[in-house]
Amino acid sequence: MSPRNFWPLVALVALLVFNLIFTTGFARLEFRDGRLFGALVDIFQNGAPVMLLAVGMTLVIALGGIDLSVGSVMALAGAVAALLMTEQGLSVPVSVAAALGTALVVGALNGALVTYGSVQPIIVTLVTLVMGRGVAQALTQDQKVRFENPSFEFIGNGTVVGLPVPVLIVAVVFVLVALLLRKTATGLYIEATGGNPQAARLCGLRVHTIQMTAYMASGLCAGLAGLIAAADIKEADVANSGLYLELDAILAVVLGGTSLTGGRANLVGSIIGATFIQTLTIMLQMRGVITEHTLIIKAIVALGVCFMQTAAFERLVRRLRPVEGA
Repeated sequence: MSPRNFWPLVALVALLVFNLIFTTGFARLEFRDGRLFGALVDIFQNGAPVMLLAVGMTLVIALGGIDLSVGSVMALAGAVAALLMTEQGLSVPVSVAAALGTALVVGALNGALVTYGSVQPIIVTLVTLVMGRGVAQALTQDQKVRFENPSFEFIGNGTVVGLPVPVLIVAVVFVLVALLLRKTATGLYIEATGGNPQAARLCGLRVHTIQMTAYMASGLCAGLAGLIAAADIKEADVANSGLYLELDAILAVVLGGTSLTGGRANLVGSIIGATFIQTLTIMLQMRGVITEHTLIIKAIVALGVCFMQTAAFERLVRRLRPVEGA
């Protein structure tokens, strides 16, 4: 196990153990109607959108960038798919392809403005955050778009061999991106560009292409997350779909140990971070904690986990070791 993943994994295991012991019903698993049910399943099924966003965000942050638009891209992708199915009568594959194509276009726009326009990533993606949700609201006239399409709904609440489809989608995306980062030269190029773009350019790397690809991948992951979110509730809710999830995705990546300054992509850590956030959310929901208090508790716990990865915490641990051994 990578040392970078140690403290995030310790925090996740501690949270799981606490819930298994003290949260009633947390460990209960049932198999009904050909699928598994339970809090442990909900962590991964309900957390699938954040996990997908975290995968794409990891690539962007590894380049020293940021993508604040992913929540709005989720809303836009869900709206495009729902409208094409309900108003245009198009098939599910065509609607899904169009929605993902839209997400790619937004990702390409972000990448182009950052790389070729030399605009700060936080400014570019803040603009597309507002624009993306605005376009989605304009397309739907700011109304929820309901649909009844079992084939599309399968993306959000279907099962394969008892496992939720969203979990399998996350697994496939994770494996593909992990192979890209660790088994091809692309991962080295991304980390080299994130560490020092000027040096990477002088070494002959196509920095602009690498940055464009990362932002497009982030947009595609957000589009997938939007389709899952819409399919799960059988409607495109442009006002609430993906709302604030860009913050959860960034937090998941940071909790996982990826530095916001770029230069290193810790994909496994990002998934651990996203799982930690969703586990904490499920725990608080099961304990009846109101939403306002949930946000406060999540913020405090997240700060604690981030502190566990700092040099100051390492120094504190080293000071305590001789005392424990005495």
